[in-house]
Amino acid sequence: MTPLVEVHTPEEACRAAALNARVVDVNARNLKTLEVDRAIFGELFGELPEGAVKVAESAILCVDDAIEAYSLGADAVLVGEMLVRHGEPAQMLRRIHRATVGP
Repeated sequence: MTPLVEVHTPEEACRAAALNARVVDVNARNLKTLEVDRAIFGELFGELPEGAVKVAESAILCVDDAIEAYSLGADAVLVGEMLVRHGEPAQMLRRIHRATVGP
């Protein structure tokens, strides 16, 4: 079993790197203020081990947000809230797949 290690700050990303974490979730939500900053994806993904699976969490509310996360270095996105809000979750997943992987 492989653990998913969640990080929010550069310090946490360095700890994940030191542990050679294989799957790391960067959460864009500041848990103290609840503000969301997608730019943190690019900042923290660069601190993670080469070869680690990088997951973007929070702030992925539409296809464009997913595209941005991938452009900042994400290998995967967590899209639970987006799917709950969308009336056709399967259609939304297909749109993300087409936009980020291709037809």
